[in-house]
Amino acid sequence: MPLIKESEDKFEAQTLSVIIPSYNEATTLPTLLERLIAVTLPDGFEKDIIIVDDGSTDDTPAAAEAFIKAHPDERIRYVRQPENGGKGTAIRTGITHIAGRYVVIQDADLEYDPSDLATMLREMTERDLPVLYGSRFLKSDNKHSSQAFYYGGRLVSATANLLYGTCLTDEPTCYKMFRSELLTALPLRCKGFEFCPEVTARTARRGIVIAEIPISYTPRSFAEGKKISWRDGMEAIWTLTRYRI
Repeated sequence: MPLIKESEDKFEAQTLSVIIPSYNEATTLPTLLERLIAVTLPDGFEKDIIIVDDGSTDDTPAAAEAFIKAHPDERIRYVRQPENGGKGTAIRTGITHIAGRYVVIQDADLEYDPSDLATMLREMTERDLPVLYGSRFLKSDNKHSSQAFYYGGRLVSATANLLYGTCLTDEPTCYKMFRSELLTALPLRCKGFEFCPEVTARTARRGIVIAEIPISYTPRSFAEGKKISWRDGMEAIWTLTRYRI
């Protein structure tokens, strides 16, 4: 199925929207935002940062609001969900606030380096790509939190490749960059971590090739706040299978 375009006029041509789903990330969110605003995007692109607080019970709201107040010249919006609905719910909320022609998902946990976004955006524009994933596995010196996570990610990617004919090395990556007219056209239903396999499945079902480039990765431990578990890996495989049937 070909890419269904909405009018590109509804999106700002020289803007990258960055959706940050956040749940109890008060300790890392300010550092992430500092790193993000320090990134210079190619070709005069500007950043449109959308923080979606997924019902945090810590000081995430105060941390976000304080940062926005301290940086009035930065384009940062804060959206608070009334209750915790899951990462997928937060991302779907963020999608309704997209302003830029391109959009990317950015976790708030400091595992991903925002400086890679400039490289990804340049790749998107120069190659006129509809979607681009940042692969942690294509960069050989990246570390992984455990062998279980390493092989789990490989298994999810292999499942996607088998079911959808993709050639992905890192399907579960957070860094997924889209042209906004594509992402907003996908009828996403995800609530939790199954956002990744659902968006991959729905994109591939449209006959769209998903490209990849290497990115940096610094994993955090469960003690440091890592939330995903082996159950989410099993849910990812089931989600990929369900959307293939």
